Amino acid sequence: MPRSFIDADDVAILESPEEVLTTLDRDGKRKWLYPTPSKGRFWKRRLVLGWALIAFFVALPIVRINGKPAVLLDVMAREFTFFGATFYPTDSFYLLLFGLSALVSIFLLTALLGRVWCGWGCPQTVYLEFVYRPIERWIEGPEHVRKRRNAGPRTADWLRRRVAKLAIYLVISVALAHVFVSYFVGWDRLLVWMQGDPREHWGYFVMMAGTSALILYDFGYFREQMCTIACPYARFQSVLMDEDSLIVSYDYTRGEPRGKGKKQADGPRINKKTGEALGDCIDCYACVRTCPTGIDIRDGLQMECIACTQCIDACDAIMDKMDLARGLIRYTSEHALDGEKTRVARPRTVLYTLFFAALVTAFAVGVATRGSYDVNVGRAVGEPFTALPDGTVANRLRFRVRNQTPRDAAFEIRALEPSDAALRIVGVQPFALTPQEMKRVEVWVIVPATTFATDDEAPARFALDFDDGTVEEVEYVLLGPSE
Repeated sequence: MPRSFIDADDVAILESPEEVLTTLDRDGKRKWLYPTPSKGRFWKRRLVLGWALIAFFVALPIVRINGKPAVLLDVMAREFTFFGATFYPTDSFYLLLFGLSALVSIFLLTALLGRVWCGWGCPQTVYLEFVYRPIERWIEGPEHVRKRRNAGPRTADWLRRRVAKLAIYLVISVALAHVFVSYFVGWDRLLVWMQGDPREHWGYFVMMAGTSALILYDFGYFREQMCTIACPYARFQSVLMDEDSLIVSYDYTRGEPRGKGKKQADGPRINKKTGEALGDCIDCYACVRTCPTGIDIRDGLQMECIACTQCIDACDAIMDKMDLARGLIRYTSEHALDGEKTRVARPRTVLYTLFFAALVTAFAVGVATRGSYDVNVGRAVGEPFTALPDGTVANRLRFRVRNQTPRDAAFEIRALEPSDAALRIVGVQPFALTPQEMKRVEVWVIVPATTFATDDEAPARFALDFDDGTVEEVEYVLLGPSE
């Protein structure tokens, strides 16, 4: 259906089918949107949730659990900490389960609640609607004033307001960039670097500057185009959602035919000119003016809709003034709009739930049963074995031991098999480990040449005795000359 109507009320308009996005003109130029906030019941709930999420995002790299930040993605050290549990490259299976669980949870959430994440939890929406745009309104005025000022001559007052806005935007963007970088280096380390010479850690300062610039560009200029053009999630919704998924939708049956008219005492509103009975939609464009992506929700489910509920609040306010029932625009489903029952349990939601439960269970059991120590043994670089003058054979091995507990530990290494194996350890036992520390220990394993009488390989087994009573056993294959 072509969307075409006049711009008398500062409404973002599609003038013809060639204009496929409300943020672009037919020649590809940017069309600025000036959404008017509708501060109804959903907006108030989103405001509380939004600021709670902002506090949560900022606190994650600062709050410490078991001596480490709640979330620390230390790529350089190859350590990933989530709420007290630290994962290493050897824990890639657990990270895979975690990633798959997050992906399936998105599938399940979308199938049930549509794009509720986009409108209520996405940082793009939260920061834009509750941080950057309120600052813009405070400095440059309400939407109709700002639109008129931007369309007019570039006066000193316009320049003064624009510079003040961008200066505040820059400060906030730099602060958010610091929070972002702290997820990768830790807040304590970042504070030390901020007070030191930038040349000592120039890579992170470049990362900081680039991140600040991207955040400033995103929230200062790109804005809703991140949702309508760049974000792939909007494209996925067509396959993740079905007719039972929760959506924000206009009730076409109740609202049409739309138009302005006088309400009768015991009947519908009537168009004064034609005498036609009208629906509840008075064609005021309040839902369009308030939409942060500039769409007309009355045109049906659209890729650009982020389910922010602004159109619901705007329409409810109009319905209250017209003494009509709320809910002309509401949370519903396509089946509910057609008068059918909305099903929560359906094949896709059941499969998503079962798959999600299996992944979460496997992840939880794996983490809960993960050992306190990660032990690995490999062959040191060099010759596979050395034949000694006394008739014995030596294999040079390297033990890698990581302390995965929040306490200090110590360990010793001994040979279990072959029974006549002797160990020459580089260093002095016991070896101490601080919490989360990884240590490599080189060991010469010396066995008689007769061990390889029938084969050039011999199985070996070693025990690592830790001071807390834990015993970790590892197996390896020794090499030697075949007689």
